Amino acid sequence: MNPTEQVVVLGATGSIGLSTLDVIARNAARYQVYALVAGQNVEQMTKLCLTHNPKFAIMDCEHAARALKEHLKHTRTEVLCGAQEMAHIVAHTDVDIVMSAIVGAAGLLPTLSAVEAGKKVLLANKESLVMSGQLFMDKVVRHGATLLPIDSEHNAIYQCLPHALQQDTNKGLNQFGVSKILLTGSGGPFLTRDINSLKEVTVEQAVAHPNWSMGQKISVDSATMMNKGLEFIEAKWLFACQAEDIDVVIHPQSMIHSMVQYNDGSIIAQMGQPDMRTPIAYGLAYPERINAGVEPLDFASIADFTFTKPDFARYPNLKLAIDACKSGQAATTVINAANEIAVAAFLKKQIGFCDIYRVNSQVLDKSILGSLGTIDEIMALDAQTRQLAREVVEHISNV
Repeated sequence: MNPTEQVVVLGATGSIGLSTLDVIARNAARYQVYALVAGQNVEQMTKLCLTHNPKFAIMDCEHAARALKEHLKHTRTEVLCGAQEMAHIVAHTDVDIVMSAIVGAAGLLPTLSAVEAGKKVLLANKESLVMSGQLFMDKVVRHGATLLPIDSEHNAIYQCLPHALQQDTNKGLNQFGVSKILLTGSGGPFLTRDINSLKEVTVEQAVAHPNWSMGQKISVDSATMMNKGLEFIEAKWLFACQAEDIDVVIHPQSMIHSMVQYNDGSIIAQMGQPDMRTPIAYGLAYPERINAGVEPLDFASIADFTFTKPDFARYPNLKLAIDACKSGQAATTVINAANEIAVAAFLKKQIGFCDIYRVNSQVLDKSILGSLGTIDEIMALDAQTRQLAREVVEHISNV
């Protein structure tokens, strides 16, 4: 039996964070929660701390931290606040595993801190790689960190690769006979909706994903398929390949999570229920397998599997992200920042559903795309892009 491993969960109150804590609770003899990190959801964080008894709890702002501290004053949990404390905790010598599940660009810096401390990092924050790509992967190698993808698609691809390639993706796919990565996506809730009616989509409709239980931002990204575009960019960096090595396939049932195609004509697929606890359990225990609380597929009850190519007229954000991936790091950093602002504006009902693409494309067109060699340059471009995106949102909302 392995000794108890200490886990930090970044984004503890989100769907990935909650699923991670569920898997940890099912394997309590093997894993212990060292710290929980969240934004401002004090009520949920209080419940989690009382249940999992972490040594530390970190909130994004002082107001939330003060409120949480009051709720936990009779417990052993020490409450901290701010990005600096997050970076310090993930790098602590007692920590073995860091689950990176903070949504958006906010997850980049604490995730990099975990990488630089040489931790085992379970990456559910795709934006980290979309924003910083080569710089991020170089740090993984330089600091001896272990990086395991948790997004269901990338986790599936990882599981379908030869063991030697799992250990070092920089060896190159072709060296191991891999000819293509097939990235599956459900198509979201509007796969068959009249394309001319998409401009009428409401927030409530956009966040109602047919298969997955996710947060609002990721649900909207799934509806526009920007989420798949960001995953496309992430796959390029995770598996050290080119955009031409990746194909996106629409698979509405979300049971085949992704596939790897080999030179001999073989295609290996990873299948399972659309439940994030499976890839989380795989990442926690790799290369072993543990109980995730997920029932296996019952093939006798499955009606069919269907596959189609994505329609870029229906999903222009997917095409925009793929083109940005081909363009380079600055373009993908811009796309990610613009999209976060656009989706937030849509959720606040400041702009329409189809305006998300308008914001993203206009911001990309107006941006100056230079080279990015440092994290400071990346964060500066991110900040500039967000300001530009806010201006575009304001213009669109006033028209």
